[in-house]
Amino acid sequence: MLAALVAALLLMFSLRRCPVPTTAEDLQEPPEYLLLIHGGAGNIQRGILHDTLDVQYREGLLGALVVGHRILEAGGTALEAVEAVVMFLEDHALFNAGRGAVFTHEGRNELDASIMDGSTGMAGAVAGVTTVRNPITAARRVMEQTPHVLLIGGGAEQFAREQGLETKEPSWFFTQHRYDRWRASLEQSEGHGTVGAVALDMHGNLAAATSTGGMSNKRYGRVGDVPIIGAGTWASNESCAVSCTGWGEYFIRNAVAHDVAARMLYQNIGLKEAAHKAIHENVAAQGGYGGLIAIDKAGNYTFEFSSTGMFRGILFPDGKTVVMIYDDETETP
Repeated sequence: MLAALVAALLLMFSLRRCPVPTTAEDLQEPPEYLLLIHGGAGNIQRGILHDTLDVQYREGLLGALVVGHRILEAGGTALEAVEAVVMFLEDHALFNAGRGAVFTHEGRNELDASIMDGSTGMAGAVAGVTTVRNPITAARRVMEQTPHVLLIGGGAEQFAREQGLETKEPSWFFTQHRYDRWRASLEQSEGHGTVGAVALDMHGNLAAATSTGGMSNKRYGRVGDVPIIGAGTWASNESCAVSCTGWGEYFIRNAVAHDVAARMLYQNIGLKEAAHKAIHENVAAQGGYGGLIAIDKAGNYTFEFSSTGMFRGILFPDGKTVVMIYDDETETP
């Protein structure tokens, strides 16, 4: 009788949630560490992106990978790595995050960011800030120094000041090329990317971070998926770390970042298949566009996007780095 009861309880537990699949791919020895980054997805094609900009974007992505390499190689945590990498990209004027963010309809730069620690399940985010130099650091402080997950606008900025974070006058975020594009697009709304990073560290922990200036010419206090945990960012040591980029409304409606993890856990499928389904069966099928980067606890990784390109890069444990832009580029020889 007791044996039957134990067997029944074990069966019930096993049916509650399927574990991450133990395919041949997942049974490999996890890498010492791994880092993926992105700088936004969209209509990025050869011939449209000027050769000089092509080089500058690649240099920016490479610089971010170098920052992450220093941390992970020294035994730093995935959380430290993704924060530092995103800070670098926030300070790089070519990317739509921090300095160089796109303009709202009113001609302001409004910034969003989020971060999540896969080892603890803790997360933090800020939205609609205009004076915080590195919103990703403010997001981490929200995670670690408050009982909250998301702070917005003036409250988030007050909190950042109280935390001693560096602030700037709104004019610091201005870049001429973003301003010119804003002036040319006042009659439409368009996205210009997001930045993000996911990492697996030497301790076997995952983390994800994402930051953006949002959608160009956005109105009415619009907030996209980036500061919404589960939509634009997700990390759990049970499954994977995910950072998204694209048309945020579709990523919110489909909780894309969490959806990847949920598909792995409940459908018993691998990371690449889960990411493909989340992007193509949900976002793209509904008329949206975008992509994501993801790493699982076994060190499997994927770049998945439905657009013609995505600024992206990878750091391998041997120090090898690869940066890519167009859809026909791959990290393998």
